[in-house]
Amino acid sequence: MKFLAFLRRDFKTAASYRLNFVSQGFRILITTFSFFLISKMFDGQPSSSLEPYGGHYFPFVLIGVALTDFIATATNTFSNEIRTAQMLGTLESLLVTPTSISTILISSFSYKLLSTSFRIIFYFLVGIFVFGLSYPSVNAAALALSFLLTLLPLFGIGLLSASFILVFKQGNPVGSLIVMTSGLLGGVVYPVSVLPKWLLPFSDILPVTHGLEAIRQVLLNGAGIVEIRRQLVILCLLSLLFVALGSVSIYYGLKIAKKEGSLLHY
Repeated sequence: MKFLAFLRRDFKTAASYRLNFVSQGFRILITTFSFFLISKMFDGQPSSSLEPYGGHYFPFVLIGVALTDFIATATNTFSNEIRTAQMLGTLESLLVTPTSISTILISSFSYKLLSTSFRIIFYFLVGIFVFGLSYPSVNAAALALSFLLTLLPLFGIGLLSASFILVFKQGNPVGSLIVMTSGLLGGVVYPVSVLPKWLLPFSDILPVTHGLEAIRQVLLNGAGIVEIRRQLVILCLLSLLFVALGSVSIYYGLKIAKKEGSLLHY
């Protein structure tokens, strides 16, 4: 099965760099500890901005930081895969096989998604067992749906990034812009409510804004699907929009590259 072949390939590649697993775990520990210390500044100082999230900064920011890893993976994996295949000269060889571009990209994404999911889980395990975090009873269906609908629009944005690499070869302004604006306007390390009013419309068009809000409500307040229905509806609409744009862009990007004969150019 092609999907398993790609997954096995990427796992073997990652396993050959074992030190990387250790460094990732160490980075997560250091990052979590840093934000834990920052959260100490807010102890005993009630904040109206944090009240919708239980009033404590550390669990709020831990969710945002963990999801940042997810955002970067979802938006940059496709473009990185295309760029690597261009550099190695394997892109055209892959595309002349019966394997479609969508199968190649989705299969290449599977290991990245799996490894990122484990890193996210590790963030929460560190928070719980090292720093004493606790979460209320979590609605598993609401949490899974929130993650899925946060992933889908980012998946579409990742396709947009990949199409840019197909046509222009270098640079990835789409992925870089999404990661940067998500960190600034998406409520990763501070609530969206503290943003100036003129920035709120820009925040509202980012999938991460609504994804983080839904996930935080589920994890920190025990919300169910009904309580986060507004965020889920918005994420559904953004998913349709970005997946459609991404699919069209990758089709035309590949068509342009084939027409120009530039698949082997890097």
